[in-house]
Amino acid sequence: MNPHATPANLQSLARLVALRQDEVAQLGISQAQKEALRQRYRNNLSRMAALCAGSGSSGALPPALAMNCANYKHGVLVTMAQHQQELALHEADMAVSQRKLQQLTRQCEVLDHSFRQRRSAWQLEQQRGEQKRQDDMATQVWLQGRA
Repeated sequence: MNPHATPANLQSLARLVALRQDEVAQLGISQAQKEALRQRYRNNLSRMAALCAGSGSSGALPPALAMNCANYKHGVLVTMAQHQQELALHEADMAVSQRKLQQLTRQCEVLDHSFRQRRSAWQLEQQRGEQKRQDDMATQVWLQGRA
């Protein structure tokens, strides 16, 4: 009997495959959440750009209102710059997570392939053993009939 293809080993390998598949699923969910956050960053940046553009020119306003408008635009631009920096960091984190997800998916596929091969080998071995047992029984019956 193949030492790598025992029911206990197959069960352990099946559990490992299931755990890896769960881990891949969790990373996939995490990646989807990160994509949603990236989209929120982008939407916020476009809204802030629209706010900045919609506040109008401060040159035609009285000095106090012009100063207020300029401060508002400056505040929005500073916030946009922070959001853009946070978005860049977030996208870098997403890239790392995506590579990890791809690597884990490949490992999971390799484990699953190995499991399927070992299970097939074990099943074939079981079938051969059963066939041998039946052949031995048939031989004994035949020999008894001859005697």
